[in-house]
Amino acid sequence: MGTQVHNDPNRFAHELFAPLPHRYDRLAELLSMGQNGRWRRAMVDHIAPDRPGLVLDVAAGPAGVAIQLAERTGARVIGIDLTLEMLLQGQRNVARSDVADRVHLVAGRGEQLPFPDDTFDALTFTYLLRYVDDPQATLAELARVVKPGGAVANLEFLLPQSRFWRFWWWLYTRLLLPAAGWLTGGKEWFEVGRFLGPNISAHYRKYPVDWTVEAWGKAGLIGVGVRRMSLGGGLVMWGRRTGG
Repeated sequence: MGTQVHNDPNRFAHELFAPLPHRYDRLAELLSMGQNGRWRRAMVDHIAPDRPGLVLDVAAGPAGVAIQLAERTGARVIGIDLTLEMLLQGQRNVARSDVADRVHLVAGRGEQLPFPDDTFDALTFTYLLRYVDDPQATLAELARVVKPGGAVANLEFLLPQSRFWRFWWWLYTRLLLPAAGWLTGGKEWFEVGRFLGPNISAHYRKYPVDWTVEAWGKAGLIGVGVRRMSLGGGLVMWGRRTGG
């Protein structure tokens, strides 16, 4: 992974995850120490009670969240992702689901969504802001396509606040995670495992949780809530578009 790739977050994310779509869900469980499914459900919990008619899932990957949204809300769901390989795997996953007629996947960037203002009743985004140049501008773009009053929810990795648990998190992400990636998935998983811990640490040095909460507000989202999950290894956030 060269410097040129790291200077283009979109390109870097594509090259990092393009080889992994058919193993992505297993990888997500490994990276989250088995907590990814629980975190996803907690995020969707902030969308489902509204029973939205149309939902956008940004950074949809292989459509795990999009499928769950459709199952739990009855909504039509559009999933958008940068990586074609992920979308192709997502299409296979959708075709095997019971909601294939209500989930549609498209290619695109979270920073430049191909939808008019006020299109969606609700929006989710997952593991996105670490792969964009300008998180504040990206949040504003996400909020733009949500109808006034619509719910927005997000899932992201996080650093444990406790020094004790942060020490073990550091060991896991720097040592055990790359080794486990290599043993279970070869070079591609090793690359992801080696990248993830330093990337999370660097992101929160620049954009701590308090900054992110403020950024949601600046983007036009109100009632912003934060829930640290699994001893602080995961972060679920939620809010609503102003004007509802």
